[in-house]
Amino acid sequence: MQNHGIANALTEYGDRQFSLYMRRAFAQSMGLSREALEKPVVGIINTFSDLNNCHRDVPRLVEAVKRGVWQAGGLPLEFPTISLGELFLNPSSMMFRNLMAMDVEAMIKAQPMDAVVGIGGCDKTMPAMLMGAASAGLPTVALVTGPMLSGAVGAERVGACTDCRRYWGMYRRGEVTDEGIDKVEANLVPTSGTCGVMGTASTIACVLEAMGTMLPGGAAVPQVMAERYRIAEESGKLAVAAIGSKLTLDRILTKKAFENGLRVLQAVGGSTNVVVHLMAIAGRLGIRLTLDDLERVSETTPVLVDLKPSGQGYMDDFFRSGGLPVVLRELKDLLHLDVMTITGQTLGQWLEGPYEFPGWQTIIRPRKSPLQAVGGLVVVKGNLAPHGAIVKRAAADPRLLNHTGRAVVFKNLQDMAERVDSPDLDITADDVMVLQNAGPKGAPGMPEAGCLPIPKKLKGVKDIVRISDARMSGTAFGTVVLHITPEAAVGGLLALVRDGDRITLSVDKRELTLHVDEAELAKRRAAWKAPKGPERGYEWLYHQHVQQAHLGADFDFLRHAGMGGE
Repeated sequence: MQNHGIANALTEYGDRQFSLYMRRAFAQSMGLSREALEKPVVGIINTFSDLNNCHRDVPRLVEAVKRGVWQAGGLPLEFPTISLGELFLNPSSMMFRNLMAMDVEAMIKAQPMDAVVGIGGCDKTMPAMLMGAASAGLPTVALVTGPMLSGAVGAERVGACTDCRRYWGMYRRGEVTDEGIDKVEANLVPTSGTCGVMGTASTIACVLEAMGTMLPGGAAVPQVMAERYRIAEESGKLAVAAIGSKLTLDRILTKKAFENGLRVLQAVGGSTNVVVHLMAIAGRLGIRLTLDDLERVSETTPVLVDLKPSGQGYMDDFFRSGGLPVVLRELKDLLHLDVMTITGQTLGQWLEGPYEFPGWQTIIRPRKSPLQAVGGLVVVKGNLAPHGAIVKRAAADPRLLNHTGRAVVFKNLQDMAERVDSPDLDITADDVMVLQNAGPKGAPGMPEAGCLPIPKKLKGVKDIVRISDARMSGTAFGTVVLHITPEAAVGGLLALVRDGDRITLSVDKRELTLHVDEAELAKRRAAWKAPKGPERGYEWLYHQHVQQAHLGADFDFLRHAGMGGE
């Protein structure tokens, strides 16, 4: 009796042959022949949605994957999952990442398939895909939608969403008119695809390529280019080839693979968000990945990629310059080359062969002449963040990376929205803006609110130290301290900060310190009350079970057995 393809995960009626007979009957109603139904099945996860602009062309990618599966002798069957469009979800797409991961895992396990191609793009879809697939145990090929092309405003090239934020800052400072900002709005996002800079979507794509879950060269190809669809076709073939192999994510995503991913994250000047996602994926596999692992590679990994928000270029420049394979070859002696990839080759085998650095371009720098000598992300700790916080120093004002200032506190997002532009706000450019209750439980959902808007009264000021338990978009820039753990909503010291307190950020010393004596903190702690949480539905589930950022903000009941809340 067939024990693969549509015979997997049979519906239970107490008679396996009857179950298969019924399934074949209903499958044939879709026009599939008995010959087709004898083939191994590749499930194709379709994340298309009219409420996700980055995934506009996913249906075309699905068709290309299907071509590859058919050519390789498999039966392609697509199925939908939750789609997370960053700008179309409230309070944050991050709040629904775990829900999508649950959906992916459950549907892979519940439906008949032998391998999977997961298609995603916008920030949280690929992390959710890998979290779910890692727990499901089938060979999985990651396929990203690809970045958009850069656009233009007048004679200036622009790209979502770093330039979105830059122009909005100019508008808030009165440097751009109402008519001008309308023109910018209409030209910032010129094509389908993910943000055209090294934001979270492009960073996670590069990291997943480095970790061996997709085809070599698969991260940077723009969505609108023909090569993106050829990669999709090859991904379908690769999924068929992986059927029956041991190339499941638990064999590919080893501790060494995660260390490679962290090093590439630093080298591309990537997004702070990816740290949280890697912690979550590792937790699903029982791998103890910590902020100390990130810090360990920071000082020995140069930033090689000159892309916004840390540099000047765009993802289409990165693609034309050779993409991630060039970066990997420049980092070759720093990587674990013996890790296995979904292709069946080791990373070292990927990188074999003649190599000459493409000296005609300036977007990717050679190791001997990096954009920055050390990694783009650093970890700071101290009484304000005993479990750690993240600073993207590659996108910060160097003058503010070692700074002591007076706290200006916002109790939550609503408080910030109401008061940040008040002419009565007591603030100077030397102060430290503090946002509380914007973490996983506090917001809820840890929104990308950590890059607090600079108050309008600080005319001409382009950066100021900002700290919070929130996240920041990978496309954002500035001297911003993020992911403070424990967060304010669970009683972390961040909850006890008051206006006028002195705070020191020292990136050189890796410290984040609140200068308030213990007696005063004890008084404040005694008066503190936890914010009231939601009472029903998914929000209640999220609030009850989400872990802190240093553990990946995953649900406690989904982390690998034995890892708990360490």
